[in-house]
Amino acid sequence: MSFELIKKVNEAQKKNNVVDSRSGDTVRVYQKIKEGSKERIQIFEGVVIRTDRRNSHTSRITVRKIASGVGVEKSFLIHSPLVEKIEIVRRSKVRRNFLSFLRDRSGKGARLKNLNFDRESVNDIHDEAAEAEEHRLKEQAHLDAEAKKAEKAVEEAKLEALQAEVEARHQEQQ
Repeated sequence: MSFELIKKVNEAQKKNNVVDSRSGDTVRVYQKIKEGSKERIQIFEGVVIRTDRRNSHTSRITVRKIASGVGVEKSFLIHSPLVEKIEIVRRSKVRRNFLSFLRDRSGKGARLKNLNFDRESVNDIHDEAAEAEEHRLKEQAHLDAEAKKAEKAVEEAKLEALQAEVEARHQEQQ
């Protein structure tokens, strides 16, 4: 009975629609970053060098990219609420699941052979919850910008009133 309960909870936490990413794919991962009270979406683009537990709720991909001449690897849990979406940019022909040999290579030696694939159909996954969250974040950013703009206008109005008052006193003294 407890195993069934655990299985039910795990299935509830899984996302309904996820992109079928494989080793060798170049992906763009949209990750939600929270800094203080603000939220933003950060994009991490690189080659998938490892996929783990594909059918589990703990399925994970490891993405590698070269940033400023330094190799950076990041692991993403596919079903994590912090991963907004995963978009496949390129698909490559590989014969392994773990592409750890790419760590030792750089430049032309790290190239993978491209495969032709239908990018639109592979990335055509609509998750209403993710889209609603993205819309909410954009709306929140818009409202914050409007509030900041209104604050700035009030501040400018105060400064202009103060400037007019100073000029009026100056005129009286002359």
